[in-house]
Amino acid sequence: MKKRIISSILILTMVTAMAGCRMPKKHVETTPSDLPRPIEHTTETEPTETEETLPPYHCVNPKFEDLSAAEICALLTLEEKASQMMQGANYEMPLDAMQGNCYGSVLSHYPDLPAMPMDEWYDMVSRYQDAALLSDTRIPFIYGNDCVHGVLEAAGTVIFPHNINVGAAYDEALTFEMGVLTGSDMLHCGILWSFSPCVASAQDPRWGRTYESYSSDESMVQTLALSYIKGLMSQGIVTCPKHFFGDGYVKFGTGEGDYLIDRGDAQMTEEQIEKCLAVYKSLVDAGVPTIMLSHSSLNGMKMHENKAMIDRLRTELGFEGVILSDWDSIHNCSGASDKENIILCVNAGIDMFMEAENYEQSRDYIIEAVNEGSIPMERIDAAVTRIIQMKMDCGLFEDPFLENTVPSYEWNSEHAHSVARKLAAESMVPLVLPEDGPITLAEGMKVFVLGPAADDTGVLCGGWTYLWQGGTDSDAKAMGQQRWCEEGPSILEALQASAAEIGFEIVTDPEEMENCDVILLCIGETPYAEWYGDTEDLSIVGELALPGNEEAIDTIAEYKGQFPGNKRHKSIPVITLIVAGRNVIISDYVDDWDEIVMCYLPGSEGGNAVSDILTGKAEFYGRLPMPYYSSVEQIDKIGTEEEECWLPLGFSAAVPEEPEDGEIPGETTGDTEE
Repeated sequence: MKKRIISSILILTMVTAMAGCRMPKKHVETTPSDLPRPIEHTTETEPTETEETLPPYHCVNPKFEDLSAAEICALLTLEEKASQMMQGANYEMPLDAMQGNCYGSVLSHYPDLPAMPMDEWYDMVSRYQDAALLSDTRIPFIYGNDCVHGVLEAAGTVIFPHNINVGAAYDEALTFEMGVLTGSDMLHCGILWSFSPCVASAQDPRWGRTYESYSSDESMVQTLALSYIKGLMSQGIVTCPKHFFGDGYVKFGTGEGDYLIDRGDAQMTEEQIEKCLAVYKSLVDAGVPTIMLSHSSLNGMKMHENKAMIDRLRTELGFEGVILSDWDSIHNCSGASDKENIILCVNAGIDMFMEAENYEQSRDYIIEAVNEGSIPMERIDAAVTRIIQMKMDCGLFEDPFLENTVPSYEWNSEHAHSVARKLAAESMVPLVLPEDGPITLAEGMKVFVLGPAADDTGVLCGGWTYLWQGGTDSDAKAMGQQRWCEEGPSILEALQASAAEIGFEIVTDPEEMENCDVILLCIGETPYAEWYGDTEDLSIVGELALPGNEEAIDTIAEYKGQFPGNKRHKSIPVITLIVAGRNVIISDYVDDWDEIVMCYLPGSEGGNAVSDILTGKAEFYGRLPMPYYSSVEQIDKIGTEEEECWLPLGFSAAVPEEPEDGEIPGETTGDTEE
């Protein structure tokens, strides 16, 4: 390869002259030690002789101008094509690897706090783009992230309620706006590809990804996923519904390896398959450009090698976009080696491989397999053409640094906080209410607050918040931070603000409990994601319960005379708030509590939303997005003729009447913005 010498004057002249070839306007000088270092560009004070004259490094290869995706693909070598099919993790891909091979994509993973500020995000993504456009290939790369309820790992982003909350609210207009705002924040960070939404229809609450599901009902999932996707796409975001196919139907006990249920076998009838296919069909018709496959199996076959189902996605549903593997999932297929698994998965129809740490080896396997005849070149060309087309369609070839892309809202906007707060409030589901209606905190009251969920911002947000597994405020302190989420108050803090405004008193001293008018019990689950949330014990005092749940419950039971030998002093009403990613089992305690509110995982504005509900600023609106079971025995009967539950899909103690035939529980009349 000829030595390339670039004159600084030549660069300066062409950067000024050519649109889209400038240094990013948001470029910052800060280079955190844990991020890829910028590439050092040669700068000479005087023009020098050049063996080869190059365009500015910030430009896409000019020979691609006016070419179609297929024509660009035809110009690439096999090695360049295989590189485009790889997506590596930022912690494993140095900039020189990107410059050397021009990989198709990078995704995120960070091990601890603090999360990166927005400007540093943009700078990091831009450095990768620098490297891609300095490569021989000079095709822009695309950055992907699990922006499932805000920008993952970005400090200062508003954390929206999780999907289970969105399902409980069932507000299409707010769901659309959540998509707009999330997309807007992504653009500020330089991120164009969101691995969302999850369109699983979770059936078994023992699954650790239950809160990523809008509902157990496919029609609700379809409606809300469409609203959210339209919001993201309004910002030019590349959406990626997941996980194809049927992961919400995974059977307990079939989990991959030692997992109880996650990545297990979705044992589905053809009728159930058709219902789930209808969800994807609507999203394909809406124009989604990418779809991610599921870690799970369908009736015994891993989805990553399930050519028959992938073919149905192409032929029956008409999907023409990019099919993406999930994180390292190809290594769990049926091949005898990683190379055999790559061959299986490419031939099954996967276009891009999320190979976080193995992207170089997987690239080499593809090259070897094509040369050996195990993978036809036509399959590679089809995959790479789709990848290039996706990048062209989202504007990366014209605007690789998003210099001409304007987000709809400012970073961390008041509108984002307002939408998150309203959506969180609408998602609160009353499971039990007093006969005379909800208890409202009012002037002159003394309110005793206890429980581990009362003063913890991380618990409100759950998993996929800054870090993969999320964390509690105690976890944040261990990482040198004051709290997990700085973008909103805890329940206790929000109530203290309302108390000052309205004129009631918050009490936390147990010695003063008997002098109070209301007891507010705040309990929940520890944050988790994926298989770390799998559990056989769904009890509110079980293995994934917050430390302190049982003690707080017992404190109230003892005071109210529920323990033998105790005398009940007086009947102080108890409001119980449950902050959890699913319908946990509370049957042993229901009779002890006067009002029970299911908060799910309401996000950074969850504390304010709870306060709005309890003080009457907002009314109960949410309904159960999936049935509420009272025991594991009931859960074991899901899908059988003996199936039963404590409370049905669509239930709300504030709206106890049954929905009319054909009515979706909690359906709104507002139109979704287009």
